[in-house]
Amino acid sequence: MTRVLVVDDDPVQLRLTSEVANRAGFKPITATGGEQALSILREDPQLGAMILDLVMPDLDGMGVLEAMRKEGLTTPVIIQTANASLETVISAMRQGAADYFVKPVAPERLIISLRNAMKLDALEAAIRAEHARKAGTFSQKDMIAAAPAMGRVITLCAKAAKSNIPVLIEGESGVGKELVARIIQGTGDRAGKPFITVNCGAIPPNLVESVLFGHKKGAFTGAHADQSGKFAEAHGGTLFLDEVGELPLDTQVKLLRALQDGEIEPVGASKPEKVNVRLISATNRRLLNLAKSGEFREDLYYRLNVFPIYVPPLRERLEDLPALTDHFIARFSAEAGKRVLGVSPAVTELLGKYDWPGNVRQLENAIYRAIVLSDGAFLETQDFPQVLAQAAGREEAMRAVTRVVELTEPVHIDAATARPPVEHAPPAVRDRFLSDRGDLQPLSDIEREAIAFAIEHHGGRMSRVARALGIGRSTLYRKLHEYGMAEGLINDAA
Repeated sequence: MTRVLVVDDDPVQLRLTSEVANRAGFKPITATGGEQALSILREDPQLGAMILDLVMPDLDGMGVLEAMRKEGLTTPVIIQTANASLETVISAMRQGAADYFVKPVAPERLIISLRNAMKLDALEAAIRAEHARKAGTFSQKDMIAAAPAMGRVITLCAKAAKSNIPVLIEGESGVGKELVARIIQGTGDRAGKPFITVNCGAIPPNLVESVLFGHKKGAFTGAHADQSGKFAEAHGGTLFLDEVGELPLDTQVKLLRALQDGEIEPVGASKPEKVNVRLISATNRRLLNLAKSGEFREDLYYRLNVFPIYVPPLRERLEDLPALTDHFIARFSAEAGKRVLGVSPAVTELLGKYDWPGNVRQLENAIYRAIVLSDGAFLETQDFPQVLAQAAGREEAMRAVTRVVELTEPVHIDAATARPPVEHAPPAVRDRFLSDRGDLQPLSDIEREAIAFAIEHHGGRMSRVARALGIGRSTLYRKLHEYGMAEGLINDAA
């Protein structure tokens, strides 16, 4: 559950705002002053958002915003104030506020503001992480790793960054081993230096040596010019060897020499070349088992496995699943030009019960596909048919998909037929000669009803009523007395 910090010195307003956030599915944390709010932000930088009152006795809202900007605290802030002046709003926005509202605020307005602020924060975090990755300054705060299972990983990264010790990162495919390597490089003394990635399993065996160490002109057929290898490109920085267990045995010998002596020998070169490279390797297989079976050199294994780091799979760090989901939704919805705000509660339950054999990479691809295919503001279970099929069975997945409204095939304009006219049946009206039970009424009742209608139609003018009925006035008066209708009518007509 996403935590929201509510800051207000008014206890009534504090309780009301907290209750609105709680009913919307957030976990409110309260503070009654600016100093207390800053203390909470420093201790818990993973807060989803902060609702901040501007007027407080110890440290006002503007002071909190200024302190956050100086300390690099990036929690999105929503300002609440009783003063709706334009100067106040502009000042708050310049200090970094994501939104503002005037007290009292409607609950729907507050909930929308919270969701938008968190979506904006997730998108900004994704952009910051991408910029840090390209600049070589990727750090712990740029990686979503708040789960307890990732605590040891982050601790080991901080220790490994303080030296140039070779690091071996082990873990299943898709857990984020490259991001762990980037944290080590981005928080060490080689931050900002080259970070060269090599996927050893994607290079043809006959080209591995040339790709890693380079070659000289004429070293082999097709070598028309000198070509520097990945070691030379990473000089002064970090070389990340992904899937290092896939290296051929003959290449492993030269890699061992490069690690021991700090020298490489390009293909066709007459003498070795010095390189200054920090080596970080990764594998999704146990190198120790490969070394025992003879598929990997044992001496190279011990040279690479000086500082091992194991990255747990996603199923062992499900606490990070909501943050990862929000991160990918913000990123891919922006790329696709869609306004996807999040996932439904049913999807949250579905994703939490799945074991994710493909780990974070599988989650990323599943959300990308769901966003491309979805047209709603929130992703639903039918947007994840593969996950639903494996978690709840194929039949349930098919039922979920068939519940989605499908459009019929288009019909060419020349083949379109005219829409049949809609026949509106007239409302049923009781026949005037029939009673409510459907029996024919007596003649006296029919005559009495006709006289009453004629009197109403002609406004009580008896001469006109008699002419219209085709009878004399004396006959009309007699019938009025006969049917008990004469009282008041004859005097009025006189």
